[in-house]
Amino acid sequence: MKHSLFAIIASGLLFAVQGGVAQERPFGLGVMLGEPTGISAKLWTSSANAFDFGLGWSVGGDRIGKYDGYYSGGSRVHFHMDYLWHSFDVIHSSERFPLYYGLGGRINSGAGYSSSAAIRGVFGIAWLPRETNIDVFLELAPSLQLSPSSGFGLDAAIGVRYFF
Repeated sequence: MKHSLFAIIASGLLFAVQGGVAQERPFGLGVMLGEPTGISAKLWTSSANAFDFGLGWSVGGDRIGKYDGYYSGGSRVHFHMDYLWHSFDVIHSSERFPLYYGLGGRINSGAGYSSSAAIRGVFGIAWLPRETNIDVFLELAPSLQLSPSSGFGLDAAIGVRYFF
């Protein structure tokens, strides 16, 4: 089942990336610091849209609340995937500073429970320096946890990616 889901997602991403891209190189990989801290990836699918992915950890435990009456301050593993829309014309500058927003999902495990699922919104700003293969970003991602209990949370990260 897990292999089938991975194959479906990978196939969809390959078909989606066939349009024009905002960068000469559509795939970027880097690091993010904050909540969570870990690996960040971005795949441009058009001149204004992209998927972003994060795989990280948190040492703060579950920030949303209690699980079965027990709060664990232990670490947890975090995975998210979002679809983003970029607005390149909001900030007028010689550099490129697109504002972006999107919608996605998040899965956490650890911190006193086996896993949790959430819907997340994403709001951020990126800096795409001209004639380089990097981007620098700052984003906030409010989330609505759906399982194992409901609640609201907030992820925030700053990061950098290199585009291959």
